[in-house]
Amino acid sequence: MLKYENMDDTTKHILDAMSVVTVVGTIVQMLPSIAALFTIVWTGIRIYETKTVQGLLGRETKDED
Repeated sequence: MLKYENMDDTTKHILDAMSVVTVVGTIVQMLPSIAALFTIVWTGIRIYETKTVQGLLGRETKDED
């Protein structure tokens, strides 16, 4: 195992940079999946709120226009 305190500063900075790149790469890879999930949930909510679906569920409210 590497001892972190025995490394010179350049090596520490290189390893830190590699760690940051790994984290960013992981997040970027996950973002499309997370965005797709939120899009599906949001679309489901919007469909549920429509007058048609609310009418089918017997929850249609009368407009007070």
